[in-house]
Amino acid sequence: MGFGGKMRDLVMALLAIAATALLMFFGNGLEPHWPLAWFVPLPVLLYALRSSVWRGGAVAFLGMLLGCLNFWNYFRVLSAPAIAWFANFTLMALFFAVGVLLTRALARRGALWSAWIALPAWWVSFEFVRNLLWPHGSGGSVAYTQLNFLPFLQFASLAGPWGMGFVLMLFPTGLALAIHMWCLERRQAGWMLGLTLGVVAAVLTFGAVRLARSQPGPEVKVGIVASDVSQGVADPGASAQRLFEQYAEQAQGLIAHGARVVVMPEDLAVIVDPNTAGADAIFQRVADSTGAVLVVGMNHVSGPIRHNEARIYAPSAPVRSYDKEHLLPPFENIFTPGTSRTTLVRSGQTWGVAICKDMDFTDPARGYGRAGVGLLLAPAWDFQLDAFWHGHIAVMRAVEDGFSLVRSARGGFLTVADDRGRILAEIRSNSAPFATLWATVPAGHDATLFQSWGDWFGWYAVALLALVVLRLVFGPRRSAIS
Repeated sequence: MGFGGKMRDLVMALLAIAATALLMFFGNGLEPHWPLAWFVPLPVLLYALRSSVWRGGAVAFLGMLLGCLNFWNYFRVLSAPAIAWFANFTLMALFFAVGVLLTRALARRGALWSAWIALPAWWVSFEFVRNLLWPHGSGGSVAYTQLNFLPFLQFASLAGPWGMGFVLMLFPTGLALAIHMWCLERRQAGWMLGLTLGVVAAVLTFGAVRLARSQPGPEVKVGIVASDVSQGVADPGASAQRLFEQYAEQAQGLIAHGARVVVMPEDLAVIVDPNTAGADAIFQRVADSTGAVLVVGMNHVSGPIRHNEARIYAPSAPVRSYDKEHLLPPFENIFTPGTSRTTLVRSGQTWGVAICKDMDFTDPARGYGRAGVGLLLAPAWDFQLDAFWHGHIAVMRAVEDGFSLVRSARGGFLTVADDRGRILAEIRSNSAPFATLWATVPAGHDATLFQSWGDWFGWYAVALLALVVLRLVFGPRRSAIS
C-alpha cells in the first residue's frame, strides 16, 4: 500500500471511529436517542470487513471506548475512581471489538449467515453472563436504549433484554454485510438485506399488536409522594418522627383524591428495634382511618442486622415488610440482603413490593410475574443525573412480567407505567418540596412468555455463539468476500 493508500485508510479508520463513537455517545447513556442505537456498530463493521485484523479490531475498540465517555460524568457524580470507568468500559470495548472481528473472520471465509449472527450472539452472551456475575445485573444492557420505542419494547415480553439486544446488533450487522457484498454478490446481498429487514418488521409487528391490546383486569387509583428536601437518611427519634408525619400528611391528601395505595421512597429514615412502634403508629393510623395501603421505605436496624426495608401498612392488619434483595455497592454494604418476596391481595388484585435496584435484575420481578402480580409497588432513590435511565429500567420489568408499576424515587421521578411500558403519569421529585402524583392504573396481570420461560434467549444466544465458533474453527472455507 502506497502513501496515498495509507492516508486514505487512516482517514477511513478515523471516520469509522468517530461515527461509531458519536452514535454510541448519543444513542446510549443516561438519556439515549433510541434511533441512533440501531446503527452503533455499522461504521466499524464496514471498515473491519475491508481491513486487516489488527486495524479492524483497533478501530472497533476505540469507537466503542470513546462512545462510552457519555458515562464519565455519571461515574464522577458517584465519586467512583477513574480506574472504575476505565476497567468497566475497556472490557466492554474489548468484547465489542472481538465480536466485530468474529463477524469479519466468518464473512471473509464465505460463512455469511454465520457472520450475520456472530456479533449479536457474542454481544448478548457477554451481557447475559455479565448479568449473572455483576452486582449491577442487567443495568448495562443495550436494550435499555429503547425504553421510549414502545413497539420494540414489547419484544421484552417474549425474550427480555437479551432478545432486544440481539435484534439491535443483528440489524446493523445485516446492513454492513449487505453493503459490503452489494458490488460482488448482489443476489446474496439482497437476501441478507431482505431477511434483516424482515426480522425487524416481524418484531415490530408483534409489538404493534401487543400495544393494541389492553392490559386485563380492574383499575386502581394510586398515589406517590417524594421529597428531595431531606438529602440523607433521617436519624432515629425526633428527626424521623417529624419526616414521617410530613409524609403521612401528604399521603392523606392523595387518599382524599381517591388513591387506594400510596408509595413513598426508600430509606427515608432509620428505625431501631424495639422502638419502631412510634413510626408504625403514624402510618398505621392513616391506613386504618382511610382504608388505603401505604408502602414506606425505611432503614431498619435489628441488633447487628440492618435491612433496607419497605414497610407495608394495610387497614386493620399487622405491619408487613419487604427487604431489598439487590444492594448497591459500596453504598449499601451495611445492609443484609432480603431473600423473599412480599405480596398482598386487595379487592381480588395481587400486588407486590420491590425496592429500587431490585428492578435492575430480571428477578425478583419475574417471580412476582409468576405469582400473578398485576401491580408492583417500588420505593426508590436515584441520583438525579440518572433519573430517566435508572428510573425507566424498572419499566422494562413491567413489560417482561405483565404488571403495572408504581415507583416513588427521591432524586428522580415519580412514575406510573402500565405493562406495555406506557408512562401513564410522571413528575420529578424536585418539582415541589413534597412532589405528589396520583393516577388510575390497570392492576390485572397479563401472562408473558418471558415470565414463564425466564432467560431462555440469553441461553439461546450462548448456544448460537458456540455454533458460530464451531463453524469458524471446523467449517469449510469457501471463497472469501473482500
